[in-house]
Amino acid sequence: MPNATIARPLAAGALAVAGLAAALWALPGHTAERATAVPAPAVDGPAATGEATQTAVLAGGCFWGVQAVFQHVKGVTRAVSGYSGGAKDTAHYEMVSSDTTGHAESVEVTFDPRQISYGRILQIYFSVAHDPTQFNRQGPDVGTQYRSAIFFADAEQQRVAQAYVAQLDKAGAFKRSLVTQVTKLNAFYPAEAYHQDYATIHPNNPYIVFNDAPKVEDLKRMFPDVYRDQPVLVTPAKGS
Repeated sequence: MPNATIARPLAAGALAVAGLAAALWALPGHTAERATAVPAPAVDGPAATGEATQTAVLAGGCFWGVQAVFQHVKGVTRAVSGYSGGAKDTAHYEMVSSDTTGHAESVEVTFDPRQISYGRILQIYFSVAHDPTQFNRQGPDVGTQYRSAIFFADAEQQRVAQAYVAQLDKAGAFKRSLVTQVTKLNAFYPAEAYHQDYATIHPNNPYIVFNDAPKVEDLKRMFPDVYRDQPVLVTPAKGS
C-alpha cells in the first residue's frame, strides 16, 4: 500500500512494490496511525436473543488492516475484504484504484451479537482500525476509495452509528472532527482472493509491519476482553 506516488500492488506477486512504498513512507517525519481510546457508545442495539449472526460493513483505508483487526475479535465469525459504494461491474481492484468508481475498500464483518454488539464493533473500528478524522485518505493511502465510512444495513445500525459519531464529536474524542460517512449499504462485493487474509499470509511485508500489525497489537492492548490470538480466516490454513 503506497504513498501518493507509488501504485499499490495489483497482484500478490508485486510484493516488492508494496515494500518499497512502505519503506518510503517510513522515512523520518512519517508515523504509522496509532490507536485512540474512545468511550463506549451510549446508544447500542438491543441485546441479542436469537442465534442469527449480523454483519457490519466498514471502510477505513486499506482493507488489509481493517480485516486483520476484526479477524482477531472474539465473536466475529468472518471478516472479508471487498468493495462498497459503487456498481457491481466496477468492483474490481484495478478499477477501484482509479478513484472513479465510488467504491470504498471495505470489510464485511460477520459477528455473533450474543458475544459482541454492533456498538462494540464500532468502538473497535474508531479506536484501533483506522483514524476517522482523515478525509479521503488513511496514512499513506490517498483517494476516496480509502475514505472512512460506515455502510448501515438497517435503521437500527443507522441509529447506532449516527448517534456514536455525534457522541464522539461532542466529547472531543479526537483532536479533529470525524469525517466518517454513515451511508446506506446497497451491496458488498468481496475483493479478489489475493487480498483476503493478506496480513496473516504476508506478515513480513513492510507495509503490514509498519501500518497494520500495530493495529492488531493495539487491539490486544486496549480490548483484551475481546482479543483472540488466532485470527478467523477467510481461507482457513490446511489442517485447521
